Amino acid sequence: MPRSVATAPHAPTERDSAASRYDDRLDSNRWRSSRLAPVAAATARAHGLPSGSVMATSVGFETRRTSLALVHAVPLRARDRERQARRWLNFAVAAAGILVTSPLMLLITVLIRLTSRGPVLFTQARIGLDRRALSRAGGNTRRRLDLGGNPFTMFKFRTMHVAPDSDDQEVWAQPDDARVTPLGRVLRKFRFDELPQLFNVLRGDMNIVGPRPEQPAIFVYLREQIEGYQRRQRVRPGITGWAQVNQGYDQSVEDVRRKLALDLEYIRRQSAVEDLKIMVRTIPVMVFRRGGW
Repeated sequence: MPRSVATAPHAPTERDSAASRYDDRLDSNRWRSSRLAPVAAATARAHGLPSGSVMATSVGFETRRTSLALVHAVPLRARDRERQARRWLNFAVAAAGILVTSPLMLLITVLIRLTSRGPVLFTQARIGLDRRALSRAGGNTRRRLDLGGNPFTMFKFRTMHVAPDSDDQEVWAQPDDARVTPLGRVLRKFRFDELPQLFNVLRGDMNIVGPRPEQPAIFVYLREQIEGYQRRQRVRPGITGWAQVNQGYDQSVEDVRRKLALDLEYIRRQSAVEDLKIMVRTIPVMVFRRGGW
């Protein structure tokens, strides 16, 4: 015969006493050491909670939660692809260059005034450093036009006759270009028309050494014609560069394609020492009028 068992009054156990506290903890975002203290290791594992021996205090748990948040790395902001020492080197060379060539620039200013009508300086929009992060190099969706870099105003001595407003088209200069003045031909042969760009270096738009900045419309055209052309914008543009000391002015897309290979070669091995070497090699290019017209 089955034996009847008397119903014994239910005595609260340690598990039950912890359960109510567990319910209370569901309403709070913080773990309190006073509530975790009576929870045994086995009970904590049964509830899926951290063991009391491992998680002794609320401070320890909150510290671990904070460290987990740091796993989600914030995308780095765009930075100039150069060390601060190189930037100061370019600044110092530009300042010294202005002091040394100031008498020559003053003479050129007077000659331009006397030989042709128009302003002494020629200002033109150029595309500079692309400061966007590499992961966002495709362009800001809020922009209507992706220029490929930060536009800036570049300074040059005027070497051409002033064009009418209706003829302000962005094109490459050609040998024996009718727009070039007689004085301008001399300035372009010796690259003296580039001297005002030393002030662009002081302003931070350019470096002494780097890829030559291009006009906006021409840049957009070349970016569509030459794969990887925009990669040259990952460094600050320069007055002279590895491409400039090895090749003359651009006349076609093929010239630009060869220059792009030289620019990317410079970007891979750029350093302060490399910049100094290119600066030294620029002097014979100017003196012996190599590649200038």
